[in-house]
Amino acid sequence: MRIVVLISTVAIVLGGLLLSRAPIQRNDCATETATFGAGCFWGVEAAFRQVKGVTDTTVGYMGGTLKNPTYEQVSTHRTGYSEVCQVTYDPAQVSYEKLVDVFFRIHNPTFFNSSGDDIASQYRSVIFFQNAEQENIAIAVRDRLQASGKFSRPIATAIVPALEFKPAEEYHQRYAEKHHLASCLITP
Repeated sequence: MRIVVLISTVAIVLGGLLLSRAPIQRNDCATETATFGAGCFWGVEAAFRQVKGVTDTTVGYMGGTLKNPTYEQVSTHRTGYSEVCQVTYDPAQVSYEKLVDVFFRIHNPTFFNSSGDDIASQYRSVIFFQNAEQENIAIAVRDRLQASGKFSRPIATAIVPALEFKPAEEYHQRYAEKHHLASCLITP
């Protein structure tokens, strides 16, 4: 049984890649997980929710040491956590490589601890890989982009093993969608 839920009718153009009206689909297929940090997790989540083949997204924290971090604690820049979006996807509909391509299109990966107006360690550019295949793909995409000359500075994105994912508070989930925001320039 397949249930399709239309989340947004907004089209997003990411560096020439049009992602339009891609509904989040919930189905019984085997899914995989990808985790990305690219600045404010609201905007990262909003972008990935538009990708056909993405079945779910959850914003949260990864990479730190506290048992149950809160947004306020992560915002102190002393926990080691990154704001991330955990993406659940159907690999029969979208490849991990395409998700990594989207990741590199939605932020400037040449700045390690910032994305746009967001400048702090929790906003670092990071791919948390789940297995060796994801690691190899992420490195290959990064290296291909670096060699392309698209960026005038070296790509600073960290590609590191996934750690325990800590979901953010409920009010952060689908924040941009709930508040009709195109970006995350507004803070709660």
